[in-house]
Amino acid sequence: MAFSAQDWPIGAALLQFPDAQDAPAARWAETLREVAAAGFDHVDLTDTWVRPGDLDAERRRELAAGLREAGLGVTAISTVRRSVTDPDEGRAEENLAYLLRTVEAAADLGVGVVSVGLHRELSGRQRAAVWFWTEPGASDPVGDERVWGLAVERLGLIGERAAELGVAVSLEMYEDTYLGTAESAVRLVREIGAANVGLNPDIGNLVRLHRPVEDWERIMLETAPFTNYWHVKNYYRDHDPATDAYFTVPAPAESGFVNYRRAVEIALAAGFAGPICVEHYGGDGLSVSATNREYLRRLLAAKLPGGAR
Repeated sequence: MAFSAQDWPIGAALLQFPDAQDAPAARWAETLREVAAAGFDHVDLTDTWVRPGDLDAERRRELAAGLREAGLGVTAISTVRRSVTDPDEGRAEENLAYLLRTVEAAADLGVGVVSVGLHRELSGRQRAAVWFWTEPGASDPVGDERVWGLAVERLGLIGERAAELGVAVSLEMYEDTYLGTAESAVRLVREIGAANVGLNPDIGNLVRLHRPVEDWERIMLETAPFTNYWHVKNYYRDHDPATDAYFTVPAPAESGFVNYRRAVEIALAAGFAGPICVEHYGGDGLSVSATNREYLRRLLAAKLPGGAR
């Protein structure tokens, strides 16, 4: 169906809420009511908050009840740092099993998208930093066809199971992984070759790096035809040529380095019609995400064809 600017599903990420996996359902309901009170009618079930793939059937029913009580739909389940290319083979297999369970949980909850990435756990230095992206993290081995093949095979298995259950899989772009550049991300989706597997062009993950980065507009132009879900966040970015130092901090979507007016235009022109998740690190992330939501609705109203506003 075609969405209007006002009913386009835009969900709040739950990055700013602590792990509540073992919390009582009443605490889940409190968080979801808080999201709704910020003006959201959708939420992204970010698995740093609750992991639906690790809930039994009764606990999933409790989660579904909390969502209904708060009047919230779900844009997606976003999984974080569960790479199927982890060099620890046991961990990679555990991550694959977890992602398959998450797809099954999504189907059980009536969630249409699961966002999956190849980024791995934060290092000690990243956890100790004010902003984790200022320290280097783990990376996929460049030019290693064996590991690349594992990524295609295992992500393909997730896509196959998701297709059986009517769920889409969206691959989140993230630096230094096989989803770290537009060219590599598009190649990965093409080699997987499944209609329900697309891209999540989270360009905020890339422009925040303290080093030269790929042009964000080029990333959007190349990935938009494959986009089926979209994490939206922004950063202030500066470079001092005298010292070659880079500086980035989180910014509201309308104020940062990425021009989302142009990014939305590119996405719509390529036929993007999927749900969106708004994110923000630091401070009152939920309120900034709400500001981002309203900004996106204004852009959609301006960019959608007449009658879809």
